[in-house]
Amino acid sequence: MAGYKLEVTTGDMTNAGTFDHIYVTLIGTGGRSERTEMDNFGVDFKTGMTSIYTVKTCSSLGKLLLVKVEKDPFFFLPETQWYCSKIVVTTPEGDVILFPCYRWISRGELVELRGGRGLPLSKVFVQIFLLQFVAGAYHDKSFCFSFSRWEITDERLLHISNFKNISELPPEGCFSLSKTIEIQYVTEHWKEDDFYGYQFLNGINPNVIKKCSELPPNFPVTEEMVKPFLDKGSSLQKEMEKGNIFLYDLKRMDGLPTRVCDGELLHVTAGLCLFYMNPENKLMPIAIQLNQQPSEQNPIFLPSDTETDWLLAKMFIKNADSMLHQSVYHLMNTHYLAEVFTVSTLRSFPVVHPLYKLLFPHFRYTLQINIMARNHIFGPDGILSTVRIFNGLTELMRRALSETTYSSLCLPENITARGLKSIPNFYYRDDGLKLWNIINRFVKATVGYYYPSDKTVHKDTELQEWISEIFTHGFLGNKASGCPADFYTVEEVIKFITMVIFTVSAQHAAVNSGQFDYHSWVPNGSLLLCKPPPNTKGQSSMKTILETLPNVGHTVSIAAMLWVLSEMYTDVVPLGTYPEEQFDEPVPKQMINKFQAELSHLRGVITTRNSQLEVPYTYLNPTQIENSITI
Repeated sequence: MAGYKLEVTTGDMTNAGTFDHIYVTLIGTGGRSERTEMDNFGVDFKTGMTSIYTVKTCSSLGKLLLVKVEKDPFFFLPETQWYCSKIVVTTPEGDVILFPCYRWISRGELVELRGGRGLPLSKVFVQIFLLQFVAGAYHDKSFCFSFSRWEITDERLLHISNFKNISELPPEGCFSLSKTIEIQYVTEHWKEDDFYGYQFLNGINPNVIKKCSELPPNFPVTEEMVKPFLDKGSSLQKEMEKGNIFLYDLKRMDGLPTRVCDGELLHVTAGLCLFYMNPENKLMPIAIQLNQQPSEQNPIFLPSDTETDWLLAKMFIKNADSMLHQSVYHLMNTHYLAEVFTVSTLRSFPVVHPLYKLLFPHFRYTLQINIMARNHIFGPDGILSTVRIFNGLTELMRRALSETTYSSLCLPENITARGLKSIPNFYYRDDGLKLWNIINRFVKATVGYYYPSDKTVHKDTELQEWISEIFTHGFLGNKASGCPADFYTVEEVIKFITMVIFTVSAQHAAVNSGQFDYHSWVPNGSLLLCKPPPNTKGQSSMKTILETLPNVGHTVSIAAMLWVLSEMYTDVVPLGTYPEEQFDEPVPKQMINKFQAELSHLRGVITTRNSQLEVPYTYLNPTQIENSITI
């Protein structure tokens, strides 16, 4: 007779416990146990409790591979889901094996738990087949979440999960609203040119400006126009040669259909804005054209124009930027990409796979929040439908996706390609590159532990399927995107996984967390402007600006939406925190500890730097970054 000791932990969140009957079956290389009810004297499976049970077998089951958990009703009590955190099994031979679960279990559901110790990749397929054969349940992909399916809503957009309603997913967490960041500076300084330029480096959309070494032919800015705003004795050509001129080109917005608001057809601005990094290291706007094609009805606005003309021109550029930010840099490039990463992981990797364990904590709540966003924010009846100018959200994302490249999602390459390696006071770049390198070192250590050679990468068919799914459903099979369709080297895997973790944590924080700070004062960046952009100079007044801004009702709707989008869950998991014990080996645990130590050091560096700034940049402080996209 052999005895197996089971330590079963119920989650500590609200309503995690259950009164239902819980049964367990142990499966090893030498056989399986009887289906055994875990039942002690008193109440079992209370919230936050760890209980100890014993499963007896006639003989040793050999190497323990699988724990099957089942939940049946307790008499006629109503359904209560059970959140099982983990089961730790001590075998008769003295081995202590962690079986992570960290999920809700419903009545009639059979859950198969695999040991937390990652299998050497050369043995994965043999062990999987053996486990399934012994369990009498061999079928393809039984280790993966086979309920995950792709849905194609548009042939030119990223594919999404097939879930339609939040009720199809486990209930996880709740929201809390609390204003925590002071927005006084924005309300007092939003009209100032230097703060306007600052926001394109350290505001909520720091991904759009690029160095300008030659003016586009459709932006006929002359030396005479901008000479008064440049360093004394200099010229536009000289400043371009020095690398001090930068451009924001909104050509993606050109021709998008707009909607009618209060009986008037709204207008979208596909403008161009020229910036100058002056000797005081301030990024200043020096010329704005509000449409792509130059004409007499499309003048180039300058800081020397009337105050209201120049302010209106800046407002229309920020309006278009707000729409581009919300639909492309926020929704598509973080939320929707994260959904592709999540579903590909669920479909391709068994839960015992080390890369599943590495990645899955970074996908917490992602499917839930995306379903909510599609239904309640970006849907036809969502809040964004009433406070945006254009109806071309889908078309804008199509255009952007066709131009999205793998390198643009990798921050070091993105910064280099845009010519921003040396531009001063670019805190998004400074903090982001430090975070990228910290994540990269963590991923390199973890991936290198499980993939000692390029050969192991090439042989891992599940890894190859994972990247193939991302290439197909995220980049639509577009080879020009530069996204790999296959992995051949360990370095390729390290770089791609670094990009994935950075995107769903740091990059999302950078484009999401400051929305209420910067745009709740609606004149600073409104999604809705109610009058057409000016097409002549000298005709505007403060009355024009007030008529252009949204009314009180729309303003409140915009501010409320931004508040919700900027808030965190009450059970925030900061970057680098892994409360669910997925790994059982000492080495990956040590790597996590080192990762956390490096993040803690960076937190101190950023905090010290911010104490010297008039406008602190906090969005990439590790304490402010969530491990996954949850909002």
